[in-house]
Amino acid sequence: MDEKPGRAAFAYELAIPTRWADNDVYGHVNNTVYYRWFDTVINTWLIAEGGLDPATGEAIGLCVESGCRYFAPCAFPETVIAALRVTKLGTSSVRYEVGIFREEQLVALGHFVHVFVDRAERRPTPHPPRIRACLERLVRG
Repeated sequence: MDEKPGRAAFAYELAIPTRWADNDVYGHVNNTVYYRWFDTVINTWLIAEGGLDPATGEAIGLCVESGCRYFAPCAFPETVIAALRVTKLGTSSVRYEVGIFREEQLVALGHFVHVFVDRAERRPTPHPPRIRACLERLVRG
């Protein structure tokens, strides 16, 4: 993918302030922090809009794949925008894309794949109806 999406290409945004501990010895936010941001925006959406109950719900989402391309560094203190969309929605799986923005500048673009499984059996299960509905609202491209 050579074309970088703008903020308008995403369906949901969450402002996330960087923390002092996010910077590494090189003076910028460490690459591992971006994956925490992906988890944060995705699970904020699923809990607030889909009713996901990570502690006791029958279905849970497990990450089976993730990746990130970095275009510019971030550093403390600044607030980034984590923008979320769904690019593929299966019966039990979902592929998200997360754009990390500094205002309108895309600084990183990641993807994250969840497979929803039965909590007890750890076998794929269809998305619960409320979660499916909230995921459908994120579908773009």
